[in-house]
Amino acid sequence: MHRRDFLQAAIALAAAPACRGAEKFDLAAIERPCVLKAADRYLAEQPVTVTASRSPRSAGGQHDFFSEGDYWWPDPQHPDGPYIQRDGMSNPDNFVEHRRAMIRLSLIVPALGAAYKITRQRRYADHAARHLRAWFVDSETRMNPNLEYAQAIQGRFTGRGTGIIDTLHLVEVARAAGQLGLAPPDRAGVKQWFASYLEWMTTHAYGIAERDAKNNHGTCWVTQVAAFAQLTGNADLTAYCRNRFQTVLIPNQEAPDGSFPLELARTKPYGYSLFNLDAFAIAAQTLASNGQNLWTWKLPDGRGMAKAMAYMYPYMLDKKKWPKPPDVMYDKEWPVRQPCLLFAGLALGKPEYLALWRKLDADPTVEEVVRNFPVRQPLLWV
Repeated sequence: MHRRDFLQAAIALAAAPACRGAEKFDLAAIERPCVLKAADRYLAEQPVTVTASRSPRSAGGQHDFFSEGDYWWPDPQHPDGPYIQRDGMSNPDNFVEHRRAMIRLSLIVPALGAAYKITRQRRYADHAARHLRAWFVDSETRMNPNLEYAQAIQGRFTGRGTGIIDTLHLVEVARAAGQLGLAPPDRAGVKQWFASYLEWMTTHAYGIAERDAKNNHGTCWVTQVAAFAQLTGNADLTAYCRNRFQTVLIPNQEAPDGSFPLELARTKPYGYSLFNLDAFAIAAQTLASNGQNLWTWKLPDGRGMAKAMAYMYPYMLDKKKWPKPPDVMYDKEWPVRQPCLLFAGLALGKPEYLALWRKLDADPTVEEVVRNFPVRQPLLWV
């Protein structure tokens, strides 16, 4: 298969009619037909890692993940000079094959993991393990556990801290890996890769810069570190993420009305607001533990997940009420089956959130939407 077909083939395999079945909210019953249809098709898909393709613009090697900044374009006045920015407008000529391969992994492994959770049939877990070994263990095909060459900009940077957002698609992969009952060598190898990546994320200058970002990038850093710390059993980083969620992310990003002003200021305010809210929701779900419920927790002034959901829910229910300008690209494609609706609906006792979640598209096929929709297998989360 041509490398540009990898992601679209994976998306097509996942596509299935939305499950609208039972009147009672029974998540397993809702998800089962869709999960098994996708997982059965994924059993025929072979691993494809970063070693399958390489860009001549990459400063890294064969095992290094490489991507380019989405909104950077050649300068018409200086075609051979450094790229210039066009915020919100994705350059279709940028190298995206590694990102596509990672998104493909994030479609396949969680679907197989969810199928294994439903059926306990080892064929699903074993095939997921093949993909995990290829990406994280086998020396010939594994990805190096860093993102030193992600979100590069031609003529400006060989990599940037903002590139760390590309591995948001490993969050659900890590979630699945922890539930597959992997053989000891596979489990040890996968955990070691994520432990090494965590070390890089929390010590490298790129990781520090991403951690300190004021917008969705800072949220996604916490979301990833929390997920990878959970898989590797790193209690210190789990505690750090919970503290940062409560003392940095919510206080610095959420306005008194529950909105995210830095996301509203972008040229795609609706999509970015949804994306950031989902990243917060995934972090809150990951960090849930006895006595630590980030869904009901709030600051003294009321800011927290409940208020953020209350702000955005009416615009998910009826987008025509959205008070900001439409997104410059992909405006009509949102919302889809946002995980924040499911997680909040269950955690906050909001049946209207669950009802809307069930009505929305569970299987988007537009590549840009899939790229910004990193959690698709709720059975792994609740």
